[in-house]
Amino acid sequence: MKGRKLVVILKNRMRLLTKTSIFRALVLSFCVLSAISVDAQQHDPSPSKVPQPELGPNDTIPVPALVMNNELIPGGNLEWVYVSVPYPPELLKRRLAYNRLRNAVYVTYPYARKAGYIINDINTKMVGLESRSDRRKYIRTREKELKKEFADPLTNLSVYQGKVLMKLINRQTGNNCYDILKEYKGGFNARVFQTVAFVFGSNLKQSYNASEDDRDIESIVRDLERMYGLR
Repeated sequence: MKGRKLVVILKNRMRLLTKTSIFRALVLSFCVLSAISVDAQQHDPSPSKVPQPELGPNDTIPVPALVMNNELIPGGNLEWVYVSVPYPPELLKRRLAYNRLRNAVYVTYPYARKAGYIINDINTKMVGLESRSDRRKYIRTREKELKKEFADPLTNLSVYQGKVLMKLINRQTGNNCYDILKEYKGGFNARVFQTVAFVFGSNLKQSYNASEDDRDIESIVRDLERMYGLR
């Protein structure tokens, strides 16, 4: 019996302690919230309760304002200021060179794409021609097509654009311009054109390496192909 009474007494005390703890927590929360509310009212009064400034006859333009220390302070947003610094000489040189290359690719890539299609088609058709005379006749007929398509536009290219065009033709066909001329016009004509190219600081035998020397050209071409949905 004594044991049962002890258990009942302990249970009653636990209930009293629990109720007391809950009551204390509620009282404490109420006090904290009241203090926060009073502090907010003291430090951040509503604009309607802030003393309004006295306006003169010329104070006709409304401006934004902030409430600080129970006082209206005129405010506003400043315009954006852009600060730039001149390019370092080496970086500017590289940027100008890249822009020049990009413009040259933009101008010459359509011609290289058309020329590559025609040259690849010629090579495919010539596989079935065994006679050398038949091959020459076929090349002459297609040569007229090439001249009609490219004679006038290509005469307006600069030497630098011509170098880029030869790179792009190599990219489209897998052959450099010297080998193409040698195949279609013979070794003598190819050497003549190679000599002329050397005079202007160019080379018909220049290769195309998309992963090393010509990676900038390849990057620009890929951007062009994505832009016009050619990939």
